[in-house]
Amino acid sequence: MITDLLIISIFPLAMALAAATDLFSMTVPNWISLLLVAGFALLAPLVGLGWSEAGLHVALALGALIITFAMFSFGWVGGGDAKLFAATCLWLGPEQMLLYAIYAALLGGALTLAILFLRSMPLPAMLYSQGWLTRLHDAKEGVPYGIALAAAGLLVYPDTVFMAGLGV
Repeated sequence: MITDLLIISIFPLAMALAAATDLFSMTVPNWISLLLVAGFALLAPLVGLGWSEAGLHVALALGALIITFAMFSFGWVGGGDAKLFAATCLWLGPEQMLLYAIYAALLGGALTLAILFLRSMPLPAMLYSQGWLTRLHDAKEGVPYGIALAAAGLLVYPDTVFMAGLGV
């Protein structure tokens, strides 16, 4: 029962926190990615992932981290986004990683277009007191891509080994 509660709470809550913090602060804190790594380490054996399966999840997540840090070095994504992508891949494993990347790209593109549209319109004066909204509206700022990463993660999470491990 405790395992089931952890399965349905750790990953979804981490995704929700990542999306919210990125929206309001334009950063994804490191502790969210660390929470995902610790949650994986705790739950992987409880859902029956053996050493070789868990090792494959870790290897693929490290590969994702290398790729996303290369993207970070080119200025294409933020560092928090790179770490969040890799930590999310840790949970998803080989079965869901490609679909996650596709969803993240599509949702990220839609998010970027929506923010570009928002930025093309003048911000109403009464909203200038909302710091997060003025930052989001500022053309010099990036896009809170953590929102797309979190949404994509939540879309594919139901088909993971973790959700299959629920005792229902």
